[in-house]
Amino acid sequence: MTLDWLVLIGIGLVSGTMGSLVGLGGGVITVPALLLLASTLPSYTHITPQIAVGTSMVLVVVTALSSTISYARQQRVDMKSGWAFFMGSGPGAILGAYLTRFFQTGPFFIAFGLVMILMAIILTFRNRFKAQSVKWSVRREFTDPKGNIYRYGYHLPTALIGSFAVGGISSLFGIGGGALLMPMMVLLFQFPPHVATATSMFVIFLSSIVGSATHLFQGHIAWHAVLFIAPGAWIGGQLGAWVSKKLSGRGLMLVLRLAIVVVGLRMILEGLS
Repeated sequence: MTLDWLVLIGIGLVSGTMGSLVGLGGGVITVPALLLLASTLPSYTHITPQIAVGTSMVLVVVTALSSTISYARQQRVDMKSGWAFFMGSGPGAILGAYLTRFFQTGPFFIAFGLVMILMAIILTFRNRFKAQSVKWSVRREFTDPKGNIYRYGYHLPTALIGSFAVGGISSLFGIGGGALLMPMMVLLFQFPPHVATATSMFVIFLSSIVGSATHLFQGHIAWHAVLFIAPGAWIGGQLGAWVSKKLSGRGLMLVLRLAIVVVGLRMILEGLS
């Protein structure tokens, strides 16, 4: 039993660190880890894909809150823009959480694996994409602690539609959605990358609360797993925010991308078997 606790705490630490570091929210690690436990340990056989997703969403709340606090201390969170994007991601999170009930185990594994591979591709090529010129209906100006001034903005209808899709996908698979939201902020609306990372975690925090509440009403949360994963996720969220400030993290990002692809392929094969 003690070993089980240590494994759960370790899952939280890794998922929290990686999720905060790149704005993922940690679910790409938590969900496969819980499903792996369900297939290997008798005490976790009750964990279905729906429960893994719901449990992950609660933990995304913890990770996102932890990293948002750290980013807020660094004065990197654009709160006003974050609330605007939440207007779309919140309803999307409710819809995504509701739709999980219709997933069968095999199709879920395949769909989740495909989403993970898509995220790995986005993480790999996001710096090579060219920012698009979009006519902004909302203009923003951000001054960082060093006095650097950044001017950017967004087209509100486009932001709402995009964030609705991100909220739906993140709540459907319990993955947070930052890997999808951050590129949209940077490429379409020219957010500074460090502001986009921090602000996307704030949006994830808000939408994951809504998604978690919907999963709670459906009985899709394993609270004993939350109890032991949450402390590691909280520490990991703080650690990831600190690392993102101090290091480029290129090597770590490479390892993360490879891990996501490997796990994604394994889940696809599991779903096909």
